[in-house]
Amino acid sequence: MQETLLRAWQHPAAFDPERGPARAWLCAVARNLVIDARRARGARPTEVDGEVLERVAEQAPGEDEIEQALQSWAVAEAIRTLSLEHRAVLLETYYRGRTMVEAAQVLGVPVGTVKSRTYYALKALRLALQERGIEP
Repeated sequence: MQETLLRAWQHPAAFDPERGPARAWLCAVARNLVIDARRARGARPTEVDGEVLERVAEQAPGEDEIEQALQSWAVAEAIRTLSLEHRAVLLETYYRGRTMVEAAQVLGVPVGTVKSRTYYALKALRLALQERGIEP
């Protein structure tokens, strides 16, 4: 309300009595102020509480990238410990994104074999990661 009256006070020439009463003009000014405020809030990035900012500030620059690289090396090393059949089935189903049927066709084995190898490969991979101190 105060902003509406302030705008009317600062721009009295904007009011044209031929277009309608002053009350309608003031309502239009108020409506435009509300729309502008809504658009301004939408244009700004969302505000976060101080806790999130503190956690970001505590992290050293590049810490996430280094941790991610170390973890990917450990996962690659754990995958190398799997048998060839288990590696092949994980490669087809997870890395290449093939369905069980497609992986079975590529590997030349029945679908049931792909399913069981995937199960046991994931179980062995989980164990290999736990031995390296990584919780999947």
